[in-house]
Amino acid sequence: MIDVKDVSFKYNEHDVALKNVSFHVDKDEWVSIIGHNGSGKSTIAKLLIGLITPNSGEVYFDDKKLDEKTVNEVRSRIGIVFQNPDNQFVGYNVKYDIAFGLENHNVERQEMIRLIDEYTKKVDMNDYLEREPESLSGGQKQRVAIAGILALDVDVVILDEATSMLDPEGVVEISKLIKELHTKYHKTVITITHDLNLAKESDRIIVMKDGNVITEGKPMDIFKERELLLSSNLDMPFSQKAYYLASKDEKLNNNKELMDALWEYHFKM
Repeated sequence: MIDVKDVSFKYNEHDVALKNVSFHVDKDEWVSIIGHNGSGKSTIAKLLIGLITPNSGEVYFDDKKLDEKTVNEVRSRIGIVFQNPDNQFVGYNVKYDIAFGLENHNVERQEMIRLIDEYTKKVDMNDYLEREPESLSGGQKQRVAIAGILALDVDVVILDEATSMLDPEGVVEISKLIKELHTKYHKTVITITHDLNLAKESDRIIVMKDGNVITEGKPMDIFKERELLLSSNLDMPFSQKAYYLASKDEKLNNNKELMDALWEYHFKM
């Protein structure tokens, strides 16, 4: 589906964002890219949608190289939700904001009305069609952005720190919706995040540090690497901390029933 091959990028001589980064994302897979601020993860989002061009290396979508000749075709297959949803609103209300993207794809008016109605209902925003964006909460704004992506029927959804500016209730709402994008709508999902509680729900995690991919694997394997996560300024979820601390206590660690229960608790949280 997506192949990033030996990509390097620098914003200027003193700001090297990516260093020979390579990874693969399969169709219908949910991959989380995690790392501290400045690790290069958000630069990857810009590369994947063609906002910036790598200094070296290549990006491929279904074996087709992303370049100036293919960028418009690739963008028609990708939807992105940014950290600050205010940067994405172009319409004066919810209805017209979603309509803007559909108009750019030459969708007929009646079909546009149907799609707006269908997908705002799916994200529970149908009652807000006439609302101005600034009157919405952070979580509601993100849901509108996701409705617009669903209406365009893209193959890949990228969420760049989409929960970082939300209150706890908003985080829960959007996390649930991201899971539905993957499981219900069968989208290929890439979450760029420092929220390990969200990342643990994904199929695979890629860990970035100082512009490099330092490891990747299934969440249950990545979260065992406590020292690696801490070296990348990433903290474990509470449930994983509980498991880790118990494993360091010889008496508790020998209690297999307890350790199994803590592990199960972690992956149900």
